[in-house]
Amino acid sequence: MHKVLVVDDDKVLQQSVKQALEYHHFVVDVADNGKEAVTKVYGQKYDLVVMDVNMPEMDGIEALTEIKKHDPSVIVLILTAYSNVTDAVKAVKEGAYNYLEKPISSENLVALIKRALKARSMVETVGFSSPTLSIGESATSNDKFVGESNAMKKVFDVISKLAKVNTPVLIRGESGTGKELVAKAIHYNSPRKDEKFVTINCGAISENLIESELFGHEKGAFTGADQRKIGKFQFAEGGTIFLDEIGDISAAMQVKLLRVLQEKTFMPVGSNREIKVDVRIIAASHKPFEEMIKDGSFREDLFYRLNVLPVYLPPLRDRKTDIPHLVNHYINYFNNVHNLRVKGAEPEALEVLSNYAWPGNIRELRNIIEHCFIMESSDYIHANSLPAIVFKGQKKNESKDQVAEDSVIDLEDIQNSVLDNASVSKGEGDVHFSFGTQLSEGGKLDFAIAKDLFEREFIVQALKVNKGKINQTALNANIPKKTLLRKIEKYEINPKDYY
Repeated sequence: MHKVLVVDDDKVLQQSVKQALEYHHFVVDVADNGKEAVTKVYGQKYDLVVMDVNMPEMDGIEALTEIKKHDPSVIVLILTAYSNVTDAVKAVKEGAYNYLEKPISSENLVALIKRALKARSMVETVGFSSPTLSIGESATSNDKFVGESNAMKKVFDVISKLAKVNTPVLIRGESGTGKELVAKAIHYNSPRKDEKFVTINCGAISENLIESELFGHEKGAFTGADQRKIGKFQFAEGGTIFLDEIGDISAAMQVKLLRVLQEKTFMPVGSNREIKVDVRIIAASHKPFEEMIKDGSFREDLFYRLNVLPVYLPPLRDRKTDIPHLVNHYINYFNNVHNLRVKGAEPEALEVLSNYAWPGNIRELRNIIEHCFIMESSDYIHANSLPAIVFKGQKKNESKDQVAEDSVIDLEDIQNSVLDNASVSKGEGDVHFSFGTQLSEGGKLDFAIAKDLFEREFIVQALKVNKGKINQTALNANIPKKTLLRKIEKYEINPKDYY
């Protein structure tokens, strides 16, 4: 349940708002002035503050500044009389989400609160995706914001700064890193939040259609244009247009986009009339613009027009510590989608996920967690619910000494280990080996072949005894877990086959 602080020196209004919010299942505290509100926010966590402007001891604007300084993630809604709308607008510029004029309708207040919470959830999704947001071309470590617990406040702060300005934004990062999520977070926390957010994938539209898609066309402008069409820029008037994969557009379209950025005007295809447009442009691409500028495939002037506030999203392989947070986020998400009650992921599953290279980034992780929801029948995600690809893609983290030591395993030692573990299989059945007749090739005994055959059979039997569970297999068969995972990859064994 969301926790709300209602701040107003008018006791009647204060209690009226409190009751309305409690009716809609919010947990509500009250404060009589800005100073008391700041004290309460410093003492406990609130999702949202509903606050009057004119109050004794500390007014709403001052209290807003202090609250945002302490915790940028707190949503603040301002209540104001008609005569103080100017102050309310100032409060929005200082970081308030929005304002309501008195007298207040409970329906309008609740609707605004729900919209504000939805906007914040988009920022939280960006945080769970754990992007590193860098401002400026030569970002230092102080410019980077990672979406984990303490740094989450900084993510809110960066989104807040981007949302206050109207300049173009360029979001860069590999496919699947969450570029559209960042664009939505910026839009839905900006003054344009009540207007349209329009997405267009520049790489998915053919070159001869993209101009019409962006700027529209007149009837008869080309074959098949049997009626006038409004383009995405005109449709997004007053809002934000997100140009995904902008690096894929042609040189001719780059010139037209540059004109929109510079002049705020465009011409529909087949028209002589200029149309004025008020749209914020957020662009994204995974392509290397610096190289494209050098080879002439992307205009340098367009790049610098877009690159006023660049956002860099690193690949998931460079932020492995965020994987447990991401996994929990998607477990909660798919619990809601599939009406299930999965409680979390087992440590062995998290370790496998952390060692994977993630070529598909967050999008791939999301798909893998959904795969686990289909495969898993218990309350926790186990390693044997994971797809085989994450085992094949394991990083080899052992030191050279470990690998060297592991590569000279004595056959007699392995056999003794097998027999020892077979004797303590606790009623799971005898362990049988069936490769004795395969120890030679072409009539000649070969130790390397024998060792590989024995290792593979040993691991298969150990997995069978332990029902495919990696941790139990490593413990009961006396194999270092990293070695076991490496051997599973080497011999292309799927632990799920033995669950």
